[in-house]
Amino acid sequence: MKLGFWAVTIITVFVIFFNLGAVPLLDPDEPVYAETPKEMYQFNDFVSPRIYGEYWYDKPPMYYWLVAASYKLFGVSEFSARFPSALLGVCCIWAVYFAVRRLFSQTVAAISSLVLVTSIEFFYLTKAAVTDITLCLCLTVALLSFMEKRYYLFYIFAGLATLTKGPIGFLFPGAIVFLYLLCARNFSELKNMKIPAGIILFALFGLPWYIVMYNLHGAPFIDTFIGFHNITRFTSPEHPEGVLWYYYIPVLLLGFFPWTAVMVQAVWKSLTECYRHNSAMLFLNIWAAFIFVFFSISRTKLVSYILPMYPPLAIIVGCYLADLVQKQKRYSSRAFGWGITLFVLTSLLIAGLFIGLKEMPELKNGVIVVAGIWGLMICGVWLFIWQRKLMAAVWTKIAAMAVFSVILVTMLFPAIALQFSSVAIAREFKTQYDQASPVYVIKFLHPGFAFYADVYGKELKSGEELSQALEGNDRAYFVVRNSEYQGLKDEQRQKLTILARREDKMLLLKK
Repeated sequence: MKLGFWAVTIITVFVIFFNLGAVPLLDPDEPVYAETPKEMYQFNDFVSPRIYGEYWYDKPPMYYWLVAASYKLFGVSEFSARFPSALLGVCCIWAVYFAVRRLFSQTVAAISSLVLVTSIEFFYLTKAAVTDITLCLCLTVALLSFMEKRYYLFYIFAGLATLTKGPIGFLFPGAIVFLYLLCARNFSELKNMKIPAGIILFALFGLPWYIVMYNLHGAPFIDTFIGFHNITRFTSPEHPEGVLWYYYIPVLLLGFFPWTAVMVQAVWKSLTECYRHNSAMLFLNIWAAFIFVFFSISRTKLVSYILPMYPPLAIIVGCYLADLVQKQKRYSSRAFGWGITLFVLTSLLIAGLFIGLKEMPELKNGVIVVAGIWGLMICGVWLFIWQRKLMAAVWTKIAAMAVFSVILVTMLFPAIALQFSSVAIAREFKTQYDQASPVYVIKFLHPGFAFYADVYGKELKSGEELSQALEGNDRAYFVVRNSEYQGLKDEQRQKLTILARREDKMLLLKK
């Protein structure tokens, strides 16, 4: 047990924490979750989240509180903003490891944990200052606790999930458990779930902040938080380009890479062979499928939304690979199918990276290194499959993805960081600002600019609002992207002096 746990922990900590604070916060999401806790200290208000000095009802405060605590420990920095996600990512791996060890075996626990931490989307989001890992941990602990009949923990973490992301914190666990009991025809289990005590526990952990916020802010809080940020986002697209029924199919194929090479086989086996003898497999499949279907139906789609389905998928794949390793002679054809699928998926992904160099040629060196690493991964997996050393093939993929995680934060992200961060233009602004004139910032750049410049500015939501702001005669500064600048009329551009240009971002002065 100790060897398995420590091997998982060392690899997990390395993958997640390596170079955590080296890359600037990436627009627009990371700066939002870094700026709000900074303003909690500025206004000495840890109840009502704010951004740019205004009350902001987008998310509950759990992640803001964690980042605020991190700032207290380490000071305000990129590392501090990302530290809670990284730490909770490690905790999520531990939660999977210990629960799966109790439910299945130590081998399945180790493989499942390492599959999860080396899947691209999971370890990328553990390195990002966003709320997704916090929600993923809470939902994972809640649902694994249900599987182990630890019902008090189930209610506590459903409450914490609600404090992290809102209604889905209790809707998801409730719906998944209901569908499982329905499919398993086991509603008698409700008698054992300690529901009255559970409701009290859920209320204690999940509801006090909502009650306080309603007392402080009344209907605007309910209308904005519940009405817009939950109901409206589900029924109306915030990002129209993402309203595609198949949106999450490529997201899953890439986000769960390189384990998508065995994902379909693992799910199929769990449904056709295992579930009749193991109700845990039925529950895991319902868990993963519900998350995928729910967000596929939702009109607002973001890549990170399906992250909570990765832990059950990792466990399903872990069970499959452990069984494959144990019975490798019997299932040699399945092993070769794994190798073929891995070759096809990796080849397509490498081809996509090289095609993408047309848009981002600065990634060339990093892409070449990644292609080499993944090429060696394919060769290693095929060699060990041929030799029927399937555990060595699993370790080859784990090692390759650990190396890839290093390349990601030492070569790929640094090469394009300034294109996706406002840090450079904000620092340029600080050297040239007269400390008096109004500042206008285009919406996409606003969170990063506020975080790095320590100036809120007035937000411009569109090129039309930029044109209106130029109509006055007052001296003012503008922080925009090149696309907004080019969209101005010639006479409008003539009013502006370009003070600085960093990548596609511009600092302008209207005298």
